[in-house]
Amino acid sequence: MVFIKTACTINIMANWIEVSFHVDGEGAEALCDVLQRYVHQGVAVEQAFPGEAWPDEPLPAGPLMVRAYYPDDSQADERRRLIEEAAFQLSRLYPAIPAPRFGVVHEEDWAEAWKKNYHPIRVGEHILIKPAWAEVETVPDDIVLDLDPGMAFGTGTHPTTQLCLMACEWFCRPATTMVDIGTGSGILAIAAAKLGCSHVLGRDIDEVAVGVAQENVIRNGVADIVTIQHGSIEGIVSSARHFDLAFGNLTARIILSIIPDGLQHLIWPGGRFIFSGIIEDQAAEVIAALDTIDLEVQGRRQMGDWVMLITTRRPPA
Repeated sequence: MVFIKTACTINIMANWIEVSFHVDGEGAEALCDVLQRYVHQGVAVEQAFPGEAWPDEPLPAGPLMVRAYYPDDSQADERRRLIEEAAFQLSRLYPAIPAPRFGVVHEEDWAEAWKKNYHPIRVGEHILIKPAWAEVETVPDDIVLDLDPGMAFGTGTHPTTQLCLMACEWFCRPATTMVDIGTGSGILAIAAAKLGCSHVLGRDIDEVAVGVAQENVIRNGVADIVTIQHGSIEGIVSSARHFDLAFGNLTARIILSIIPDGLQHLIWPGGRFIFSGIIEDQAAEVIAALDTIDLEVQGRRQMGDWVMLITTRRPPA
């Protein structure tokens, strides 16, 4: 996820080198584009200091943590040199990008190392994101999302995911159908089901994410409502299925790349499509492109540098 939707899906070998940066949103996306050339299977982006998002209060900005990993093998020194050089070149365009920080992560420490930084989070009015291994106190109105993200994107700490969860509270209603493109850990699909949607489809091109999402769906007791599938949007568009509501917590680049695939046909005319994972500077380009396929922006919300667009599909002329 999103959000740079290149989840850190790591097959543990022996030791790994972790490279990390504290940056703003614009710097995060630039770093992700570069790091993917040198690291193993993707880049994870999370809010550096997870907090809570509450209604009627300013949304927190704050720095982001960009993390990536590569094997500690015979090529490790060369990879480090290339990453340091790439980060230096980027810092000339984005002065806020710092020098990378490197550390060794041992195989036996991996699972516990990242969990130490993943804590319960409250988002919106009622949503409580609970790590599967954590004990938390709840109140009667809490909608608890019990998650183990495993190696998939979607912990709820990233601003784009928090924005989408807030949109779930606004728009997920009984008898509403929803599709989540790039479902990752399944966090949005599970939230939609617990907020009353009658049928939810979560779809992802990453087989690891599909497995993680399926496990989380079962863990949360919503397997009768949520279906998780492996694949792109093409299979949905070609089936002529339509939903009342759709979410795409993706990067601007990915959104622009799938517009020609019939993105608008995932929802009924008059339905809502929510897009997140968009850097502020890229929002105008995305809005213009969505307008060409009759997805009209009806609302916009922002957290730091990240923008969420709420669109509706215009009825046929």
